[in-house]
Amino acid sequence: MKRTLYLDTPIEYLKGVGPKRAELLKSELDIHTFNDLLAFYPFRYIDRSRFYTVAEIRGDMPYVQIRGFISHVQLHGRHRTTRMTALLSDQTGSAGLVWFRGFKWLKDQFKPGVEYIVFGKPVLFGNQYNIAHPEVEPVSSAAINQQAGMQPVYNSTEKLKSKGLDSRGIGKLLKTLLPLVKNEIRETLPRHILEPLKLLPRDQAMHHVHFPAESLSLKKARARLKFEELFYLQLNLLRHKLLRNEKSKGCLFPVIGDLFNDFYHKQLAFELTSAQKRVLKEIRSDTLSGKQMNRLLQGDVGSGKTVVAVMSMLMAIDNGFQASLMAPTEVLAFQHYESVRNMLHGLDIQAGLLTGSTRKPDRREILNQLKSGEMHLLIGTHALIEDVVMFHKLGMVVIDEQHRFGVAQRAKLWSKSDVPPHVLVMTATPIPRTLAMTLYGDLDVSVINEMPPGRKPVKTVHQYDRNRLKVFGFMRDQIKAGRQIYVVYPLIQESEKLDLKDLTDGYESIVREFPPPRYAVSIVHGKMKTADKDYEMQAFVRGQTHIMVATTVIEVGIDVPNATVMVIESAERFGLSQLHQLRGRVGRGGGQSYCILMSKDNLSADARKRLEVMVSTNDGFEIAETDLRLRGPGDIQGTRQSGLLDLKIADIAQDENILKFAREQAIQLLKEDPSLGMAENKIIRQRLHEMYRDRLFWSRIS
Repeated sequence: MKRTLYLDTPIEYLKGVGPKRAELLKSELDIHTFNDLLAFYPFRYIDRSRFYTVAEIRGDMPYVQIRGFISHVQLHGRHRTTRMTALLSDQTGSAGLVWFRGFKWLKDQFKPGVEYIVFGKPVLFGNQYNIAHPEVEPVSSAAINQQAGMQPVYNSTEKLKSKGLDSRGIGKLLKTLLPLVKNEIRETLPRHILEPLKLLPRDQAMHHVHFPAESLSLKKARARLKFEELFYLQLNLLRHKLLRNEKSKGCLFPVIGDLFNDFYHKQLAFELTSAQKRVLKEIRSDTLSGKQMNRLLQGDVGSGKTVVAVMSMLMAIDNGFQASLMAPTEVLAFQHYESVRNMLHGLDIQAGLLTGSTRKPDRREILNQLKSGEMHLLIGTHALIEDVVMFHKLGMVVIDEQHRFGVAQRAKLWSKSDVPPHVLVMTATPIPRTLAMTLYGDLDVSVINEMPPGRKPVKTVHQYDRNRLKVFGFMRDQIKAGRQIYVVYPLIQESEKLDLKDLTDGYESIVREFPPPRYAVSIVHGKMKTADKDYEMQAFVRGQTHIMVATTVIEVGIDVPNATVMVIESAERFGLSQLHQLRGRVGRGGGQSYCILMSKDNLSADARKRLEVMVSTNDGFEIAETDLRLRGPGDIQGTRQSGLLDLKIADIAQDENILKFAREQAIQLLKEDPSLGMAENKIIRQRLHEMYRDRLFWSRIS
């Protein structure tokens, strides 16, 4: 029977909460218990020990704290437009104070000759700095002592603020909670880790992270809690990797047979790069080890991952096994099917395509051939994981762009064989080192960091809307030279109707500039019927249309070597990784290709930085690192669904050194005590059980 801990007490029983506030804390912040509130850390801190003078105010300051006198309190406007202003003065000058609401009780509070502490964000208005809705308190030794030190700032929401639970309100709850649970905060790291690393005890870290006296104690508290969070994350990943290597036997592929050799020596029209050869050797080694392979294959767009995947699947087929390749969309599945079928033309291999659109008679035949073993290779979408899909002897699973599949979906494919099949996970979205260590910390990683010879880097330029006529002229020159062009519009889920209108308007303007019959223009978007979409795409692939106007449906899955220009409209609305993926649609042939980033004139600092990075480099890994720094891990495509990045205090974009160190410590610990059975590691074993008892061992599934 599970022991009930005081920290598991429902949050409504904390003084100052009650049922109504508790419901909001649960729905808005996922705070259900005392422990949840304790682990709701401040996202920043304000140094209230520092006082500025008016003369020291600068517009880029997030806040200022000033001691001065308040005068000239006045009301302006009438009814709803009423506001209150005042003047704050010290020995160096004056700043304006302004309130747009909630000032009725304040109007008569400010006394002449009384010195006040004023705190808020300064904004330059005209020739004077103004502070809107400042915090104001009379100067007294009590007030100064109360405000001294680092003041925590907590995330809140409008609903919570309406119930008095803004940052200050949440801080008050924590001031109530901490003394109550002081003796209940159990240590989660053993002494043999704490002492050599000079980490704070957990109870001290918890106190200092919420109410630090000064910056040094805050730094130590955050370092301790970040290390703990990342240490247990890495330990869990590595432990399951160890478990899988011990218990998950893998299919043996001892033979490099006729199919592999014929393909390599007779079918391949080009020499493999040294990076491709290195990765194939790694895969070959895995399939001879007797253990299940779980390998992540990273490679930039156009680096040759598909060839490596095909040759890996041929290893399986040569040894009497079947192989499958799962793609996230029908478009990409069809593209893979066509590409693989062309590569394997002439070889004695039966390959099939299974998607949601496969006709019933074809589906029935595919399923029968698959079950009998007559079909060697099946390519498809999530349709592959349906219960009716039964393999005769599945030995190799390739998953393309795996972040688009849920873990449970991949688990079903993984379990379609008595002996777990080898798994090769491919991604054309370069993953920053820290993200790879976190999301795929239990996988072996291979990287294709070399492009095939003869590929010219895509030239990227940024153009503003005002230069559109110049861009149209360039497009005409490219079409005259026999090339084709993509024009891509953003499709953002929250506003599909608006974006489809953008696409339609864009299509009409393109047709006006490039009228038939001299020019032919295709249009493709996700709302089209599959047959219509395929017709338009095939027309472009065959060179029957000069321009394809599309949404990001062409981000992956279409390969037209003759298309040399990618025009991305409203480029400021895309993330870096998506821009890089779109750029990868051109540059597939031998000719020089171009990517033109169109944007409005008025850009945010982040948008400008993204476009500058795209212009300056074609290196996908450099772009991914910048994307992580700019957007944070929570917004990087596919990471939210992983469940691994629900970090409370660590930030893998900022804490790479702590992450590496935590991983090293976890590796060392598992070397010395793989089962965590030693008495000195009892705390770790208990903590892991508490953290992951409700989760299936998804780490065993790549």
